[in-house]
Amino acid sequence: MILLAVDTATKSCSVAVAADETLIAEINKVTGDTHSKHLMDMISSVINISGLTFEDIDGFVVTKGPGSFTGLRIGISTIKGLALASGKPIVGVSTLQALAFQFGFSTDHICPMLDARKGEVYFSLLKFEGNMLKTEISENVMHPEKALNHIKGSCIFVGDGALIYNEIISEIMGERAHFALPSHNLIRAASVARLGLDRFKNNDIDDLNTFVPYYIRKSDAEIKKHGN
Repeated sequence: MILLAVDTATKSCSVAVAADETLIAEINKVTGDTHSKHLMDMISSVINISGLTFEDIDGFVVTKGPGSFTGLRIGISTIKGLALASGKPIVGVSTLQALAFQFGFSTDHICPMLDARKGEVYFSLLKFEGNMLKTEISENVMHPEKALNHIKGSCIFVGDGALIYNEIISEIMGERAHFALPSHNLIRAASVARLGLDRFKNNDIDDLNTFVPYYIRKSDAEIKKHGN
């Protein structure tokens, strides 16, 4: 199955084409520009690099959140548009799981952390059991100190939230804390594609009409309109 995968949940933008478990092509970009300025160009480029055509794509995968509200909307609306135009299926995957998926070699717990602003992080706690990534603490948003109280044992921290709160993590966790290499703190569309493949294999397809970003918490505009 040939999949086109996209991530726009943070400051980085990633697009990949994969055939089943084999990565064919991937482009990653980190700029201060809104992803709407380069996403379609990246999609066109990665398809061209792969030697395929748009018609060869069997399905689409996109990160559904948590992450930047604007970034998630850009990625999801773009992929939904492509899915609608082509009639091909779409699945969404967790941003945090995509970050953690890079550490299949480790027996430690994995804590992906994304900056949620307001002194908080989006986080979850996961661990590989064989080739399967298992969730031990579901996705949540809270202050990093409170999040760390839920983590026992040795743990790998990854994501821009782990970078921002490095000192706090080190102070509370001590030698139990291990930090990802800088290049691993970016969400890769290759991981997004691989997670999406599992859903396609199980025929677990998202409904194009009802598929929306998973923000975890309300936006400031929603809070002003409806309150807490």
